[in-house]
Amino acid sequence: MEKNLEFPDLLRLIDERSTAFRAAVAAAPDLDAQVPTCPGWTLFDLVKHLGGGDRFWAAVVGAGPAGAPPAEATAARAALEVPREREALLAWLAASTQLLLSTLREAGPDAGCWAWWSALQTPRTSGGVARHRVQESAVHTYDVQRAAGAPQPLPAGVALDGVEEFLFTCVATPSAWPHKPTAFDFHTAEGRSWRLTVDGDGARSTRIPAPTAATGEDSDAAGASVHGTASELVLYLYDRIPADSLRVDGDAGLLDLLRAWEPEE
Repeated sequence: MEKNLEFPDLLRLIDERSTAFRAAVAAAPDLDAQVPTCPGWTLFDLVKHLGGGDRFWAAVVGAGPAGAPPAEATAARAALEVPREREALLAWLAASTQLLLSTLREAGPDAGCWAWWSALQTPRTSGGVARHRVQESAVHTYDVQRAAGAPQPLPAGVALDGVEEFLFTCVATPSAWPHKPTAFDFHTAEGRSWRLTVDGDGARSTRIPAPTAATGEDSDAAGASVHGTASELVLYLYDRIPADSLRVDGDAGLLDLLRAWEPEE
């Protein structure tokens, strides 16, 4: 069984994806360009969002265990003012990412903090924050590239961790599934697979063996199975590409129910 990325790897990937994001913004012809995958946002808005997120989570991690985000961090994010000139804006973003990274390093992977997600499968710790920020930075780098007309797949290592991170962080919940119990299988072309089970006890995911020509796939266990590269699966889960960009076996309508579900926790 492959292990999760280690904390130093997560920090390195946050730095790498932020660097790639800034490079894509630097090469874009216009900061007022619309971002198709973030309706209503310009590239300027996206830079402000990513940098503001870095600063917000630095404040959250720095505050330690809490039942809510620090009021001053929430207020600062709402009132955020950033440079309009491109070079200064990108320097601000670089400083924002370094602030987050230095705060994470100082805290270490196991320091408790507030987080919006259920603690069912992703801990409310600095390590959980780091893992999620890798994906935020990676998906938004794709957004910038898409706006420039040259989208690139997410790096394989980032994307492989990203499928699981999304399922564990954004989907896992103790809130009851309001429909008939079922399961969703997600299979990457790179050879890793997960099963998301949804029922009266909520939603939780586990790693499962990848199907092979010899074993086939247990189609009775999963209501729907989604196949694609790890990058495609992450981009689908974040609603960047449609389901018809992937191979879906079983009842594709179940994916619409999953997308529409808004659990209480």
